[in-house]
Amino acid sequence: MKFTFRNSLLLALMLLAAGLAYALSPKTKLADSVAAINLEQLIPKQFGEWRMDATASLQVINPQQEAFLSTIYSQTLARTYIHGPSGRRIMLSLAYGGDQSHDTQIHKPEVCYPAQGFKITSTSKALVSTSQGDIPVMRIIAELGNRHEPVTYWIRVGDSLVRGTIEQNLARIRLGLDGYIPDGILFRISEISKDNAESFLLQDTFIRDAVSEISPSSRRALLGTMAKAD
Repeated sequence: MKFTFRNSLLLALMLLAAGLAYALSPKTKLADSVAAINLEQLIPKQFGEWRMDATASLQVINPQQEAFLSTIYSQTLARTYIHGPSGRRIMLSLAYGGDQSHDTQIHKPEVCYPAQGFKITSTSKALVSTSQGDIPVMRIIAELGNRHEPVTYWIRVGDSLVRGTIEQNLARIRLGLDGYIPDGILFRISEISKDNAESFLLQDTFIRDAVSEISPSSRRALLGTMAKAD
């Protein structure tokens, strides 16, 4: 092939683009510069009017997906809490990943539930008022046969709380431009109930109580820069 000036210029531009892409690629994990997170210690087993049900056999992660999910999350935690006054049960799921690059970022419940056979019948955004301010959350309704499960969740990416794919990607890109690979955590609670409104009210109570009771470092892990210093 004849090596013309035009071909030389195109080659130079491609090499420059490749060099810039490498130079701008984040290389420092944000998780390496902050306090280590231990999901077992993040939320107490008993707080306020809530206590963990030690007898509950809750399986949040589908066994067929464990090998795949282990490539995304470095830690996962599943618990069931009993609300003392009502006796109702709230299921808590936490998942933490130290690398929120595109291929290993946290999977939203809208993806995970259908992968386990559920049908998502409703999605909406909401704000939960707490002592730390209004937490932006997602609400979904998941159904599998006779199981009707209202779900509330949020995702922290780096220092931001995000709802939906666009916000999740924007937070990742923003930190990436600063040279950081963000970490991330999923906070998800749900109840098996056919009364969506009542279930979401109880889930909001759980969130408010938990946020009030946990330590400042735990708040920071769950809420990022939204967490207030005591």
